Amino acid sequence: MKIATIEFPERSVFLAPMEDVTDPSFRLMCKRFGADMVYTEFVSSDALVRNVNSTMRKLQVSDQERPVAIQIYGKDPQTMAEAARMCEQAHPDIIDINFGCPVKKVAGKGAGAGLLKDIPRMLEITKAVVDAVKVPVTVKTRLGWDMENRNIVDIAEALQDQGIAALTIHGRTRSQMYTGEADWSLIAAVKNNPRMHIPIIGNGDITSAEICRQRFDETGVDAVMIGRASFGRPWIFKEVKHYLQTGEIWDESNAWKLEVLKEQVLQGVQMIKDQRAEKYSEASAEKSGIMHIRRHLAATPLFKGIPNFKETRIAMLRAENLTDLFAIMDTIF
Repeated sequence: MKIATIEFPERSVFLAPMEDVTDPSFRLMCKRFGADMVYTEFVSSDALVRNVNSTMRKLQVSDQERPVAIQIYGKDPQTMAEAARMCEQAHPDIIDINFGCPVKKVAGKGAGAGLLKDIPRMLEITKAVVDAVKVPVTVKTRLGWDMENRNIVDIAEALQDQGIAALTIHGRTRSQMYTGEADWSLIAAVKNNPRMHIPIIGNGDITSAEICRQRFDETGVDAVMIGRASFGRPWIFKEVKHYLQTGEIWDESNAWKLEVLKEQVLQGVQMIKDQRAEKYSEASAEKSGIMHIRRHLAATPLFKGIPNFKETRIAMLRAENLTDLFAIMDTIF
């Protein structure tokens, strides 16, 4: 499978772009366990052209995580084009346009999935970005605005006509947000549309290796993208890739997984320390780093099903330094 000139393995598995999740440390962790491509957090085009420091930091990519895509969002074609040119200077392999984020502060302002209500502007933005840069441009979007407007088959053709190199489709409408089940039948309809010649990447509810293979078999998509199922579980890429290649279930001990989580915490904390060394004390940066990683500790399936775990979970999420956090984690298994 190719996206422009970039070659990927057959049945590739990508890490989805997620705000406050796909920071550099997490991307490298997922890459280590087999993610075939990783994406940055969402980058606001408006904030980027204003040189907002926190947004500029999101452009930091490293050779170790390649191929890597920077994802941008916005509602103005010229601003999006300028933001894409700025992103290109960070040397990503791909620039991805976010037409799928459903949250009110994005979609409600006419960006992200909000553009599913204004297809002409969506296409204008796409064309402006494609024309602005030399790197491949891809798009991530949803099935449509709501259940009465699931027009992704027509949208996909129109986006392809603007020159994008690949399309990722999340199997929900904007109105569904993240509720209900992802509908892969329309993703399959896009993939099997004879007019489509670019790679199609499916996204939504890939929570296990078995489901991943089922989606490949049923839809014929070129790649799948894993999002929320990677929270506190970066080894999911190892699970999926091993199953796709061998048909066998890969697993490791809970003790091994706990050590991976602790390593993820350490790397996340170190990233925050590196970013904020000039503004924060060592203790403050450590506390901030732990707060940043709490999402993964709260969501990891590693702790599910443990009897009487509530108090331990609360203590773990309230820890403010690594010594206390790891002491609690070491009591779990």
